This record gives sequence, C-alpha cells and structure tokens, in this order.
Amino acid sequence: MKNISNFITAIRIVLSPALLIVQPLSPAFMAVYIICGISDMADGIVARKTGTVSRFGARLDSVADLLMICVLLIVLLPFIKPPAGVIVWVAFVFIVRCASMFIVYIRFKTFAVLHTYGNKLTGAMLFLFPLSLPYVHTPVLMYIMCAAASISAVEETIIQSTSHELDTDRKSLFMKS
Repeated sequence: MKNISNFITAIRIVLSPALLIVQPLSPAFMAVYIICGISDMADGIVARKTGTVSRFGARLDSVADLLMICVLLIVLLPFIKPPAGVIVWVAFVFIVRCASMFIVYIRFKTFAVLHTYGNKLTGAMLFLFPLSLPYVHTPVLMYIMCAAASISAVEETIIQSTSHELDTDRKSLFMKS
C-alpha cells in the first residue's frame, strides 16, 4: 500500500465479505462490523492528517463503501424483513444515486461520490442501524433512514448537475468545500 489510509480502507474491503459468513447480529458480526465502521471513519481522517489524500484513495473508499453496503443488504434484508414501501424507497434512492454517478461520468469523465454533510449523516445512520436493531422500532428507523438518504441523494444529484467543476469535498448544496 502506498499509504496508511489506503491500507485502512483495504481492511474494510477484506473484512466486509466476512459479514456474509458470520451469524447476523452475533458478537462476531458486531466485532467485524465495528472494525469496518471504524476503518470507514479513520481512513479519511488519516489521509488528511498525513497529507496523503488522493483520487485513488477516494475511489478506493467509495468501492469499500459500496461493497460494505451490498454485503449488508444481502445479510440484513432477510433478517429485518423491511416493509414493501421501504424496498420501493430504497430502489428510488438507488436510482437517484446511479443517475448522479452517470451525471458525474458524463460531465467529468470520472467516478465520484461527494462528501456532503447529507451523505455523511446517511452513512452514520446506516452504520448505527445494525447496532440499534435490538433497541429501536425497526420500520420507523428504516423510514427515517430512507428520508435522509433521499435528501442526500437528491442534493448530490443537483450539485453534480449544476457545478462547473467536480468538487468531491463540497459540503452541501448551499456551501462549497
């Protein structure tokens, strides 16, 4: 690895598939899940602190996030049995996210996801979701998460559609990085 932040991201890439083979919500699952979550929070901080922020690192982080989300969907969907409305809403968010990525590719000839406050909030909610399952009414939490994910996906799509240049560190529609 060229730098420690990419190594931290690689930990998430290697450990995420392990969530497929452990019992959902078991202590082993939670341990692996928390390590993956810590790596997600730490990689960007370490990259900024060590001056090793790179396009490769940002893309690697996005790949790691996508892999972890896919694994969690495979593992948790059968376990939580979401209402049909949530499944439709998640499909809507997925379509908006794909549209945003397509816009970025067409306009800037690259793959990128913005580091907006909305995306960070959605990511934090997604991280906390499995940890909160034993304590919170799951359908209500799923609808709240869908609302946050929708707002952040639409915001990102608007930013990507209207910006003159790609700025992955843009914090919101109303402020620049």
